[in-house]
Amino acid sequence: MTTGAQNLKIAVLDDYQGIAETVDWSPVPRPIDLLAIREHLDPADELVARLADREVVVAMRERTPIDADLLSRLPSLKLLVTTGPFNAAIDVAAAHRLGITVCGTGGAITPTVELTWALIHALQRNLLVEDAAVRDGRWQQTVGFDLAGATLGLVGLGRIGRLVAAVGRAYGMRVTAWSPHLTAERAAEEQVELCDRRGLFETADVVSIHMALAESTRGLVGRAELAAMKPTAVLVNTSRGGLIDEPALIEALRARRIRGAGLDVYGQEPLPAGHPLAALTNTVLTPHLGYVTQRCMSVFYRDIVDDIAHYCAGTPRRLVTI
Repeated sequence: MTTGAQNLKIAVLDDYQGIAETVDWSPVPRPIDLLAIREHLDPADELVARLADREVVVAMRERTPIDADLLSRLPSLKLLVTTGPFNAAIDVAAAHRLGITVCGTGGAITPTVELTWALIHALQRNLLVEDAAVRDGRWQQTVGFDLAGATLGLVGLGRIGRLVAAVGRAYGMRVTAWSPHLTAERAAEEQVELCDRRGLFETADVVSIHMALAESTRGLVGRAELAAMKPTAVLVNTSRGGLIDEPALIEALRARRIRGAGLDVYGQEPLPAGHPLAALTNTVLTPHLGYVTQRCMSVFYRDIVDDIAHYCAGTPRRLVTI
C-alpha cells in the first residue's frame, strides 16, 4: 500500500482481529491508503474525524450504527460496503440521498448455527464451571443436563433456525418452534412441532432465538416469556440483543427463575465493562462471534475487495437497496 493524492482512501470499521491488514487488496485498480480501525468507536466526533477524508468505508456487520447524521458528516464518502447482504444498522435510504453507493457481500450462516450449539453445550454440561474447577485442582463439581429426550424450543425457523432444528433432531430432542408467521405446514417440512408462543416457553428445556430484529420483534422475549419457562430451562440468543428485554432477563437470572443463559449478542455492543450480565455466574457470554470464523471472514473480504474494484471500474455490484 502506498500513499499519495490519487490513493483510494479506505477505512475498515471495527476490525477487532486485525484482519484487514492481512488481506490481498491488489485487485483494486488504484493504490490504496488503508485505515483499519481495530477498536470500537461510537458514531460521534472521534469517528467522524477518523473518517473525514475516506472515500470508502467498510462496515463490519452491525457493530457501528451508520445513520443519516453520521453519513451527512462524511462529505468524502462515496462507497459504503457492509459485510453481509444487508445491514439493519445502516440508513441505506439516507446514503442514497447523499449519493453514496452501498454494496454488500456474501456470507455464511453455518458458523452461527455452530456457535448456538457451543453455547447450548456449555450450559447443559456446565463447561465453564468445570473448566475453572479442573484448573483449580478440583474434580467433578456439577451434574449436567441431557439433550437426548429434552425439548428444544426455537423462536424463529428461518435459515439458521432450521439448521439448529436439524442438529436438535440428531441429538434425539423434541423440537418445537414458533414465530409470528410460521405455519403448521412449514414446521412439518422441517420435522418440527408448531407451538403457540406461550406453549413454547412453558415446555422447552432449551429456548434458542433465531429472529430478525425489527420494531415488531424488539423485546419479544420479556418478563411474561421468562416467567413461563421452567426453572431448569436455559435461554440462548445468537441473533440480536434487542430481541430480549435485557433487564427482565437479568432479573430472572439473578432470581434463578431460569437455570441460565448463553448470549452472543447484547443491547449494547461491545458489552460495557461492569455490565450486570458479566457479574452473573449462570451465564455463558461470547462477544458476538456468531459469524467470526476463517471461512466467513474469507468470504467477507473476498467480496469487499471485489466490490471496491468494481466501484473503481464504474460497475458497482452487490448493491444494497432500501
